[in-house]
Amino acid sequence: MKSDKLPSFKAIHGAVVGTALSVAASVVLTATLALPVAAFAAPATAHPAKTKTVRATKSAKKAEPVAAKVARKSGAGVRTVAAKSEDAKPVAKRKRVAYTMNGRHHSVVRRVAFEPRQPTVGQAFGLHETPDALMLRSSVAYVVDQNTLEPLFDKNSRAVVPIASISKLMTAMVVLDSKAPLDESVEVTDEDRDYEKNTGSRLSVGSVLSREDMLHIALMASENRAAAALSRYYPGGRPAFIAAMNAKAKQLGMTDTHFENSTGLTSLNVSSARDLVKMVNAAYQYPMIRRFSTDRSYDVFTGKRTLAYNSTNALIRNPSWEIGLQKTGFINEAGECLVMQTTLHGRSTIMVLLDSTGKYSRFADASRLRTWLDNGGDQPHITSADAGGAGT
Repeated sequence: MKSDKLPSFKAIHGAVVGTALSVAASVVLTATLALPVAAFAAPATAHPAKTKTVRATKSAKKAEPVAAKVARKSGAGVRTVAAKSEDAKPVAKRKRVAYTMNGRHHSVVRRVAFEPRQPTVGQAFGLHETPDALMLRSSVAYVVDQNTLEPLFDKNSRAVVPIASISKLMTAMVVLDSKAPLDESVEVTDEDRDYEKNTGSRLSVGSVLSREDMLHIALMASENRAAAALSRYYPGGRPAFIAAMNAKAKQLGMTDTHFENSTGLTSLNVSSARDLVKMVNAAYQYPMIRRFSTDRSYDVFTGKRTLAYNSTNALIRNPSWEIGLQKTGFINEAGECLVMQTTLHGRSTIMVLLDSTGKYSRFADASRLRTWLDNGGDQPHITSADAGGAGT
């Protein structure tokens, strides 16, 4: 009896196992065929998940070349959408990082996000689209005769834009107007750090300089912590100093100008080229500002060490230029900026260049303007909205 039942049990068991294997194979085959084409066209950097069966893995590998061909033939539309997506998002680039551990040199590759620099205010408002005969890289350019204030060259002179460290000319005037002792010690503290742009400084916290030395490196080398410390030591503190800056601007008739801090490390310090001519002309009346801003180099002792500073203006070291006052500036929103009082063929002029693209472009633009004036460009050259209206 038992021997009769045994074959039947074996037959049933074999049938069940065979059915189970058939169902499993069908499920694997269905899942493989249901995968989207894009899954097979994934980049080589993607790591496919491991399957439990060797048979399914082999099927996926065989299907991949066919799916890739289908993806390539799917039309330019897919490629166009992918390209637009890459433009819209930061592109992940590979960066090789080397390090040493336990005496052995290791090298790894990691992905880093690349973000393009944000456009300047001038670029955002299309000021760079304004044509000019000299093909200047500055979106704002204004040159006037210092004695008569007659415009000699005008490009977007009414545009109100960030002015970065050009602000330090107003900082210097307010410091000197306060009549505070120039030999008084001024110490850099944490309050003088740049918490908005997170820029660094060679003037470490705890450095102590005289007010005169702080003013010197703020004008010549555009030292931001020096300018910040000067505003904090003003009678009434920093808020009173900023109020004095704006009051001085109003006194000079600078109606397009507003200041939020003494360093210029904010896009809220704004002005127009026409207003900056007024500020440069006023600052030129201070002999100390003229001398400090045009020095090539200067050493200071901070109480800890001696620091050697150099001028931020490359034209100062060029003997062909006769510069009586200058100031440079840069933040991302403002671009490269430069203001100068300079004498050209015995004629005192004030030159303002704002929102220039490229590290040395402002100096090249100044040279182009000087060459143009040397060649007889003494007729007002207006290439802006100012020619036909109130401008921007």
